[in-house]
Amino acid sequence: MEIIIVLVFVLGYLAITLEHNLKIDKLVPAVAMMAICWALIAFGLDGFQYWFDSANHALIDAFSSFGHEEKLHLMEETLLHHLGKTAEILFFLLGAMTIVEIIDYFDGFSTFKTYIKTKSKTKLLWIFSFLAFILSAIIDNLTATIVLITILQKIISDKETRMWFAGLIIIAANAGGAWSPIGDVTTTMLWIGNKVSTDMLIQYLILPSLLCMAVPSLIASFMKPFKGDLTESIQDSPEEAHDTKYSPIMLYLGLGMILFVPVFKTITHLPPYVGMMLSLGVVCTFAEIFSTRHFSLTSLSDHSSDVGHHSPVHKSLSKIEMPSVLFFFGILMAVAALESLGMLFNFAESLNTTIPNSDIVVLLLGVGSAVIDNVPLVAASLGMFQNELNDPLWHFIAFSAGTGGSMLIIGSAAGVVAMGMEKISFFWYFKKISWLAFIGFAVGSVSFMIIRGFVG
Repeated sequence: MEIIIVLVFVLGYLAITLEHNLKIDKLVPAVAMMAICWALIAFGLDGFQYWFDSANHALIDAFSSFGHEEKLHLMEETLLHHLGKTAEILFFLLGAMTIVEIIDYFDGFSTFKTYIKTKSKTKLLWIFSFLAFILSAIIDNLTATIVLITILQKIISDKETRMWFAGLIIIAANAGGAWSPIGDVTTTMLWIGNKVSTDMLIQYLILPSLLCMAVPSLIASFMKPFKGDLTESIQDSPEEAHDTKYSPIMLYLGLGMILFVPVFKTITHLPPYVGMMLSLGVVCTFAEIFSTRHFSLTSLSDHSSDVGHHSPVHKSLSKIEMPSVLFFFGILMAVAALESLGMLFNFAESLNTTIPNSDIVVLLLGVGSAVIDNVPLVAASLGMFQNELNDPLWHFIAFSAGTGGSMLIIGSAAGVVAMGMEKISFFWYFKKISWLAFIGFAVGSVSFMIIRGFVG
């Protein structure tokens, strides 16, 4: 039965990897393989030799001697445990996504465009790289990439030039997401899983992540695509009309409340999703207050029965990327199925025996994240390794999985969304950008190994 479960997982994984070839959204195989894996566990429960206790991070002694009812109860408890841990991540993401959509509702991100005054390609490269690096640490690398490429499309009309900029934005966004507990889904998973703390994560990864962004940008600034000015590429179309009265306020309020979440966790020791819900409540309150000012008192009664239509909260919730949320749910629960049978624990034991150097294992994980989605890789590592809070291994995993995906355009959510927005081909990115991403990954990894001896 174990072989069948692994086969289902591998086939589901292949379907996720070949999403664009199969023309099937990756959430479909993710949720399907999750349900099938757990169904197979239920059918073959009496035949399994091992069961992993996630709460105590150890295999349960003499599991095979348990009665059927006892095993069934244990499976239900394990499912609830993993559902709770997964829900913590998903509700955190839902809160962050909603805040970002509310900022966008008030056109808050257009504020960044006012900071871009230069026409020099080299200066623009550094502006966008640093914006991607900082912004991805606050609103996550996927959203930062969407925001910056949208701004890029309003500034540069030449497609080839935009593709080069988009490639460097992907590298910078993934690097920026690695050093922040709210910057990347995988880093958030490690943070919520109590593997890394905010202060130590920043101490370990701020410099490696900065080098991972800066070195490729520095090399690119000497390349032909980033030489000269944008006088011929600047779009001359009139500026879009926006009601920007509350744009800066909502931008700074939204970003500030997202940044407040780690502070809330440190003060209260409550799970991060609680702080995110508080931040969401504050942002929603101001959004509702600002939106009602758009209506005159005489027409207020006309809108009372249709308040949901005009509510920025309702509007923002309707734009949430639910397929991504369901994909994360399916992947995390499918990996939990393999973990529960002790497969990841046993695999880690054999891996440590075969490759005793953990740095090599983590580097391979980073390279693997360029080909395979980094979410299940990090989810698997949570079940494989039992190291304590803030062990350097977890920080290296956060960096490796977060930045390794930049080496291929399909290796990260930021890359995939840029691929769609700018119609960048896999092979164009592989020839033009991948080597820059690899250099950044290598430099960052070496710097982490050096810093590791000084931190902690």
